[in-house]
Amino acid sequence: MKEGFRQAMAWLHTWAGLIFGWLLFAIFLTGTMSYFKSEITHWSQPEIPVRPLDGAASLAMAQDYLQRNAADAGSWFIQLPHAREPALTLGWRAPGAGRRDFTEKTLDPASGAEITPRDSLGGEFFYRFHFQLEMPYPWGRWLSTFAALMMLVGLVTGIITHKKIFKEFFTFRPGKGQRSWLDGHNAIGVLVLPFHLMISYSSLVIFMSMVMPASILASYGNDTRAFFNEVFGPQPTIERANQPVPLQSLAALHHKIVEAAPGSSIGWVEVQQPGDLNARIRFIPETGAHIARQRGVGWVVEGAGGTLAYSELANPAPVLIAGGFYGLHMGEFAGPLLRWLYFFFGLAGTAVIGTGLVMWLGKRQLKHAKSGTQPFELRLVEVLNIASMSGLILGIAGFFWANRLLPVALEGRSGWEVNAFFGVWLLGLLHALLRPGRKAWGEQLALAALAWGGLPLLNGLTTDAGLNHSLAAGDWGMAGFDLTALGCGLFFAWTASKMLRPPVQAPKRTPKAAKAAPVATREVEVH
Repeated sequence: MKEGFRQAMAWLHTWAGLIFGWLLFAIFLTGTMSYFKSEITHWSQPEIPVRPLDGAASLAMAQDYLQRNAADAGSWFIQLPHAREPALTLGWRAPGAGRRDFTEKTLDPASGAEITPRDSLGGEFFYRFHFQLEMPYPWGRWLSTFAALMMLVGLVTGIITHKKIFKEFFTFRPGKGQRSWLDGHNAIGVLVLPFHLMISYSSLVIFMSMVMPASILASYGNDTRAFFNEVFGPQPTIERANQPVPLQSLAALHHKIVEAAPGSSIGWVEVQQPGDLNARIRFIPETGAHIARQRGVGWVVEGAGGTLAYSELANPAPVLIAGGFYGLHMGEFAGPLLRWLYFFFGLAGTAVIGTGLVMWLGKRQLKHAKSGTQPFELRLVEVLNIASMSGLILGIAGFFWANRLLPVALEGRSGWEVNAFFGVWLLGLLHALLRPGRKAWGEQLALAALAWGGLPLLNGLTTDAGLNHSLAAGDWGMAGFDLTALGCGLFFAWTASKMLRPPVQAPKRTPKAAKAAPVATREVEVH
């Protein structure tokens, strides 16, 4: 009975991994890149310079700009620069504008001068693709969440199937074909198993209201907004008094809050009804200030008098627990070292999925090796493996090359970058269809080595933010991207060299009887 249960779990592990593996590979890889979403966006918009951080000075320049250009707006939004995002970003809605009619500007945080960076989604594209798959709402979220559920199923069934999983963690036999792939799959899977369990489960918690809405619908019917208002608190609407009163200095208020709460770091400032008697200013801590993502926290100050109206610095326990799962999944609280650990663990998860797909195909291809042909279904899996892995890697490189090569003033530029991503990915699929499996792998990986390894050179030739400038200026976000791209190029070159070599045939095992004869002969000769 136990053996039958383990075999059933092995069957589920194999087929869930195959059917959803191609999608999970894309979700995991783009999600892993999202841990450096801010750095990718910074690289994608090199027009934004890196300046010394001064929150109060930035607020003073933002207030001056908004009072000159959006004095009659109903609300202001100010995102202060920080170590990972150097831009000072302002936004406002004109009077009578709808929720989507939003004006956004970028300023130099040192001079207050307006900057017009190139139109690019940057890291935001990979972050959104990770859970929306560039599909209409809510279908992409449903599909990615179901894939996360299958990942969790794969992890649990993998633990059940490998009863000696921790012993196998210390076993690796290189040069043994399928055995080496299995050893690597097991070792990587065990090494980062807690991380993968956390990521898979927390992704389900994040969208729990979408995938498990029964209790919400039973209590609130179709008025789901009432549920979220009760959990997170409704956003108060400030009515205009129509009595003009000068707004207090945002820089001075920022200084008071930081002085009253040492160690606090303000990330956002929202001003409702600026220049009116009823003006309210909300100071919001940086997103990564705590592990748990907290909603509605911050300090609210009266804009006319500058007195503190109220402060909310912690969510209720249930909301805090949910925010904890969200924060652990996003990793925004992580410092540089922990963020790199998140990144490598994410790559390990991607590798576990990839090795599983390769093993499934290789095991079945061995049965047809003598005939020299393979069934249609195996060829289909082979093509999808190549396209979903090396093709996707090429598509991501295509996105970055398009970012540097497309005209800066091109209308709809960010959309063309996304088109380049999908276009190159589609070409990877067509190439995999036309070329034999091993050659397709090698050729695509070789091209990926050139594309990724060439990104630092392309950056240096097309902008003033090449490695020689970014390293000298201490711009580690820009330099880190270039150095990571160079490292990826070298890794892809190594893997391509392995694939482009003729496969080494493993020596055939000699029967025991044949082994015994030479030993007996040598014994006779000695005596």
